[in-house]
Amino acid sequence: MNDRSTAGQIALYVFVAAISLLCIIPFIIILSSSMTRESDILVHGYNFFPRHFDFNAYHFLFQRKNVILNGYKITTLVTLIGTVLSLAICAMIAYPISLRRLKYRRFISGFVLMTLLFNGGMVPWYIINVKYLHLHNNLWALILPSLVNGFNIFLMRNYFASIPEEMHESAKIDGAGELRTLTSIILPLSVPVFASVGLFIGLAYWNDWWLGLMLIDKAELQPLQLLLRTIVSNVDYLANSSVLSTSVDQMVPKEGVKMATTIVTIGPIIFLYPFLQRYFVKGLMMGAVKG
Repeated sequence: MNDRSTAGQIALYVFVAAISLLCIIPFIIILSSSMTRESDILVHGYNFFPRHFDFNAYHFLFQRKNVILNGYKITTLVTLIGTVLSLAICAMIAYPISLRRLKYRRFISGFVLMTLLFNGGMVPWYIINVKYLHLHNNLWALILPSLVNGFNIFLMRNYFASIPEEMHESAKIDGAGELRTLTSIILPLSVPVFASVGLFIGLAYWNDWWLGLMLIDKAELQPLQLLLRTIVSNVDYLANSSVLSTSVDQMVPKEGVKMATTIVTIGPIIFLYPFLQRYFVKGLMMGAVKG
């Protein structure tokens, strides 16, 4: 290896390290601010290291630990069920339209594409979900409206289309039908795209609060993000009240609560990503450029 290539690799490592540091810095600031005394944040702003450690924000949140734990349970259940069902349905749509021998595949692809460009609007969406599909105050209201996404279907379709046609022909010669070909041959070869799309779907379900706001009235069915959003909104309202502002500033660490809610909700995703990271780039690139 010559000096020029070595210098190029060093420059690349430095560049990647700098980008990684830029991604980590916001998380460090949020974590530090969640453990900082409220008066320090108001006077000195956000810092990398707390001037005075203070865990009142977490104490304030976990005074409602039963509510937060229930929100965790609902969100975890919705994320697991929604991700598995969405992957299955998207795969069953993407696989047929990836086959060139399928009749009307262009029409079906165009129909899927149309869902990315147009929607019926909020009012028709709400009427269909509540009046006709009865998705109101039940767990399925947090799952079914987001079950199918055209972008995910196209990623999976393009990845399936990159698998050599000879694989399909050999399976057909051995007597396998389309379902057997999909489950026994295509799916084992498609772990990268399933990991990538599964991460997208899981993040969408985990971070969603809109469906809970629109379709859920029962407090025991509200997802974690909606519960924490409600807590932060209530803290902001009380802290900005002209009557209560002074006393609330002393009792409630408004800025610290905002940072603490971020830390509380981001934890599971941070632990999940390292397991999927080795598949993520490959699946995303293959699904984006092939087909």
